[in-house]
Amino acid sequence: MWIILGGIVGIILGILGLIKWWLLFLKALAAFVPFVLVVGGVLAVIVGISSVKEKIEEKREEAAEQSSTNDES
Repeated sequence: MWIILGGIVGIILGILGLIKWWLLFLKALAAFVPFVLVVGGVLAVIVGISSVKEKIEEKREEAAEQSSTNDES
C-alpha cells in the first residue's frame, strides 16, 4: 500500500517538476540525445566487428574440418 502511495506521489511531483522546468528539461534532453546516439553507434560498431570476427572464425573451422575429413579419406 505504501509503495503505491509513494508511486503516486512520485508521479505527481514528476509532472509538477516537468511543468515548472519544461524548458530546462528540453535543454537537458537536447544534450542527452547526441550522447546516446554516439554511445549507441560505438556499441553497434563493436557488435558488428565481433560478428564479422565470429563469421571468419567459423569459416576457418569449417575449412579445417573439411581438410581433416579429406585427409582421412
